[in-house]
Amino acid sequence: MSGKKILGGWYKNNTEPLRHTLSVEMASAATSDEPSRTVFLGVDVGTGSARAGLFDEKGKLLGSSSSPIQIWKDGAFVEQSSTDIWLAICAAVKAACSQAKVAPTEVRSLGFAATCSLVAVDADSAPVSVSLTGDSRRNVIVWMDHRAVEQAERINSSNSPVLQYCGGAVSPEMQPPKLLWVKENLQESWSLVFRWMDLSDWLSYRATGDDTRSLCTTVCKWTYLGHAHMQHINDKDSRDMEACGWDDDFWEEIGLGDLVEGHHAKIGKSVAFPGHPLGSGLTPTAAKELGLLPGIPVGTSLIDAHAGGVGVIESVPPTEAGEHDEEAICNRMVLVCGTSTCHMAISRSKLFIPGVWGPFWSAMVPEYWLTEGGQSATGALLDHIIQNHAASPLLANRAASQKISVFELLNNHLETLMIEQNKSFVAALTEDLHVLPDFHGNRSPIADPKSKGVVHGMTLDTSEKQLALLYLATMQGIAYGTRHIVEHCNAHGHKINTLLACGGLSKNPIFIQEHADIIGYPIILPRESESVLLGAAILGAVATRKYHSLSDAMKALNAPGQVIHPSNDPRVKKYHDAKYKIFRGLYEQQLSNRSIMAQALA
Repeated sequence: MSGKKILGGWYKNNTEPLRHTLSVEMASAATSDEPSRTVFLGVDVGTGSARAGLFDEKGKLLGSSSSPIQIWKDGAFVEQSSTDIWLAICAAVKAACSQAKVAPTEVRSLGFAATCSLVAVDADSAPVSVSLTGDSRRNVIVWMDHRAVEQAERINSSNSPVLQYCGGAVSPEMQPPKLLWVKENLQESWSLVFRWMDLSDWLSYRATGDDTRSLCTTVCKWTYLGHAHMQHINDKDSRDMEACGWDDDFWEEIGLGDLVEGHHAKIGKSVAFPGHPLGSGLTPTAAKELGLLPGIPVGTSLIDAHAGGVGVIESVPPTEAGEHDEEAICNRMVLVCGTSTCHMAISRSKLFIPGVWGPFWSAMVPEYWLTEGGQSATGALLDHIIQNHAASPLLANRAASQKISVFELLNNHLETLMIEQNKSFVAALTEDLHVLPDFHGNRSPIADPKSKGVVHGMTLDTSEKQLALLYLATMQGIAYGTRHIVEHCNAHGHKINTLLACGGLSKNPIFIQEHADIIGYPIILPRESESVLLGAAILGAVATRKYHSLSDAMKALNAPGQVIHPSNDPRVKKYHDAKYKIFRGLYEQQLSNRSIMAQALA
């Protein structure tokens, strides 16, 4: 174990409470009676809200609640406040417990998942601004922030060996480019920061006072080489390990050598496998704020998408599981479909795939190498397409009057249009409309943050019907992007033949059916729709030592739901193959256009 634990870190000089602390009545103390049930609590901080979910020992959701979090957007700059996030978590946890009628004595553990946003705090754990505005509240660079595109390009030109473990190039969404941007543009903030943390690590630190980082966050977003810890995998009593996976030459080479000082104190002295118990559990201060009992185990955290993977990847029907679990799990890819979509697949051997993040050792499932594809804007793109259309206000009013979501109304429009136009299947409505969904760049498998979105086939029509068609074409474009990722991964050693989907978009039947038809594989939906919350709760459950390993907990708490099969109509396959060819051509045409304009401006 490296470094001293900072259990009193939430008090200045251990006497004066930090500002912004939420004051609540202390939860009722544990009684002498044995609690009637065991409940695992999971917290997930997404882009727009903090959510809390309570699960029983079979992985069944007992209750959940969400609380919005503030976000500041200004072009490529996207920022949040860790103080605001923690207050939202406290509200969500208490509301979930109230809704589910769960007493504090029944909550046995806590696990966190969050977006891979970057948090800056000073020596007193107070926020340090990462904003050009100087606003001290804004101490979080949100995952989707693209301020550091130039820094990412410079880092990639270094050709450091660590880059081969993130698809050959860092993304501006990863932490090294963002750190370099802050150092170059906000010198005062840079000098004040005592800890740079991934958001989910900050949450577990805020809850326990333990600064141990997760293998998931450090490996996936900080270029930490997790396989340096292969020899520790069987050390069941290890709570954390000295951080031996940092490549100091890399940090020196890119101009961030000061982060190596103090045994990497600012970015992580010690790391742990996801689900390992942290510190002495929940601190009295955090317990009071959350309305829980102090001392309950808190597991090392996961990035939200990876928690979704943990919450769903074993959600297969019994016939799919079979005796060869170790191999069968490698044939699955998890789609975590929210604001963005992450594509998670694991393998026993490391697979280097150009343009796809990884291989990351033990970053999601212990002892497996993780491959992580992704699309930076999916749910966000659908919202953008809908909200910026001329028919959007009318559509929203109509949906409200019918007490259904805008997406349900658009799906109904598509069913009606299919009948009116005498089409054999819904997808055929977009034969003249094609979308390249790279409105926020291409994360995988092209890894081009400068790629732009394309809509081919627009007319002067601004009706609700035209919006429905554009919405459908956008969903198809997203699904073609996933097909591209799956084909690319399989061409480089994976053997993916089954998809599992979770997240908000997975609840949209047309979105899921289009994915099944376009990719040609069945898609399994989990029994519990809140897979990210379940994955977070599993981390806490593992920390209680109730389960021998994270894998055992996943098998005990994951459960399958509906299975969506691809259409067996050969016309559907022929149609999508044709549109997929056009989809791939839209990017090639963009590259050609980019070259022509570069020459013109040379």
